[in-house]
Amino acid sequence: MIGKLKTGFIGTGVMGKSLVMHLLDAGHEVIIYTRTKEKAEELISLGATWVNHPKELAEKVQIVFTMVGYPHDVEEIYFGKNGIFEADNKGLIVIDMTTSTPTLAKKIDSAAKEKEMGSLDAPVSGGDIGAKSGKLSIMCGGEKEIFDEMLPVLSLFGETILYQGLAGSGQHTKLCNQITIATGMIGVCEALAYGKKAGLDLEQVLRSISSGAAGSWSLSNLAPRMVAEDFEPGFYIKHIVKDMKIALEESEKMNLNLPGLTLAKSMYDELVSLGYENNGTQALIKAYK
Repeated sequence: MIGKLKTGFIGTGVMGKSLVMHLLDAGHEVIIYTRTKEKAEELISLGATWVNHPKELAEKVQIVFTMVGYPHDVEEIYFGKNGIFEADNKGLIVIDMTTSTPTLAKKIDSAAKEKEMGSLDAPVSGGDIGAKSGKLSIMCGGEKEIFDEMLPVLSLFGETILYQGLAGSGQHTKLCNQITIATGMIGVCEALAYGKKAGLDLEQVLRSISSGAAGSWSLSNLAPRMVAEDFEPGFYIKHIVKDMKIALEESEKMNLNLPGLTLAKSMYDELVSLGYENNGTQALIKAYK
């Protein structure tokens, strides 16, 4: 596929909204679906077209991107009443960018093939910052030929876009990412808690350690938010909890023990019980106060 494309996007939240803007800026036609039309007004004013359900969207476009909250949302969008797979559109490419389960990614791939469509599971990392800047990391599973065909479009969203293998491989790779983030966030929080207790200037501490061997995306981008007590979500706690749950379920299937991830999930579960599920993941620092 080359030139200007007819694209669809389902899920215009914190990250999806920015991705739609990248498509519009590149001159592609964008049709969107959201459960509440009012939440899409800004994108409509910028040139996107809103439709009433996923089936209608899927019948009008060449590519459908989906980026929603939970696996059950993905299931409903693809397989539910007026879902994507009720559309008759041979040759349609569906790309799920939600962090979901490898099992569901394989189910979508199988259904797409039955409908003579193509599919990729393509979850992302980089949060709101990466989405806005178009510098996401995108982890792709599916047929290599479809990945190669979609790469120019995916390049509007990210810088590191890698093929990981057949359907489900993108989701497995994203779970590796989430395991690293969730357990690493404990280290970031404990470093700041220690520095504060030692009477250090935490901003100065971050200048030193962010560029050394301890450096990480979370340390550079989320630790300053912790210091500023800015808990606005680039990625919601409720979503990292969902991802950790999936990762632990998958690891159990593989007879793999992940004690660090188990600890991280228990800490985030405690924050959810205290009502912080809509905070950003950097709010884990609250566990140390």
